[in-house]
Amino acid sequence: MKIDPFDPRLTPARADIAADFLEAEIEAPKYVKGEPCRVLRGTLSVREKPEAAARQSTELLFNERFIVYERKDGWAWGQNQTDGYVGYVREDGLGPDTDAPYSNEIQALRSYVFPEPDLKTIPLDMLHLSTRVRVTEESGKYSRIDYGSGGGWIYTPHLCGLSEVEPDYLSTAELFMGAPYGWGGRSSFGLDCSALVQLALARAGITAPRDSDMQEAAVGEVVEGGLDAAEPGDLLFTAGHVMFLAEPGILLHANGHHMAVAYEALTDFMDRTKDMDIPIRTIRRLPSIPPIG
Repeated sequence: MKIDPFDPRLTPARADIAADFLEAEIEAPKYVKGEPCRVLRGTLSVREKPEAAARQSTELLFNERFIVYERKDGWAWGQNQTDGYVGYVREDGLGPDTDAPYSNEIQALRSYVFPEPDLKTIPLDMLHLSTRVRVTEESGKYSRIDYGSGGGWIYTPHLCGLSEVEPDYLSTAELFMGAPYGWGGRSSFGLDCSALVQLALARAGITAPRDSDMQEAAVGEVVEGGLDAAEPGDLLFTAGHVMFLAEPGILLHANGHHMAVAYEALTDFMDRTKDMDIPIRTIRRLPSIPPIG
């Protein structure tokens, strides 16, 4: 499967405007230099149109960098720098990007941001797995991070260094068990099938595209031989869907049938989808998961 090099999901260009770096490749009436910004909230919805009722296409996490090419009526149109996704966000969810390097990452499924290093204070926000932060100070079991104008405090065991990856991406995916299925979501508050894969692989130090068709085209190596050749840890793809093979005969996926991240017997999946014409068409293998213990 090949991805269009000018896929609109990944190309900051519209009929009326385009990013200036595309000037030699795409014709547009106006080219704009992007404005570097970063996300100020735990999560920030990306919409297909600049409308509150528009469908969510993806979601940004705190501190992700977002290049803005247009601001209009409270909306900002631009491109996420983590996975290249293009869309509209509320501009009050963005702030200027300082380009300062991040020092740590959230390794817990989610973690409160407190105004003081005290669990009895009212949390300011919730940060999510794979969110990157800058730690500026430590106090007891808490670390001060770059949140808001005065900073915020995270429980230090919920942080890890940027180089401290978790190679067992299946164990990371299992952290999301029971999390609600949410189209376009990228946190345990709600996520879709490809976000589960993207986030689990991110903790393993593996960069993955945002959507399942992009992952099918680029992640790992194709496994020949069909399901008989599949091994635990492989990614199984149907049209518009991706699943982990968690163990022989058992799938782990975020899906609209259970409306959650769930285990499902492969035979059950095959039986309930047999009339949908969505066979498992591609199997891809990632780097080996090291033995536990």
